[in-house]
Amino acid sequence: MLRVRIRIWGTSSSNVDYVASQIVEIAKKAGVDVRGPVPLPTRRLLVPVLRLPHGEGTKVYEKWEMRIHKRLVDVAADERVMRQIMRIRVPQDVYIEAEMVKG
Repeated sequence: MLRVRIRIWGTSSSNVDYVASQIVEIAKKAGVDVRGPVPLPTRRLLVPVLRLPHGEGTKVYEKWEMRIHKRLVDVAADERVMRQIMRIRVPQDVYIEAEMVKG
């Protein structure tokens, strides 16, 4: 049986959860088997920046951080459900990737 593995990631955890819940809701309304959303580890990107522009004096760093939140949803491959999923309005900071897997 073919399944569609949908990976959702973005910088805002609330937006990522919103999109994942929309996908699960569509699949459940259609009566299709769905697994997830499975939270994957959050990636933390740190960028240390020297605070002083000229580099003299004490070395004081500012640390800028960006977190990337990920979710995974498996849906049974159904053409009708996939068309509805593709119509979901996705916020700008959320990205979606889908692939077909056996299982």
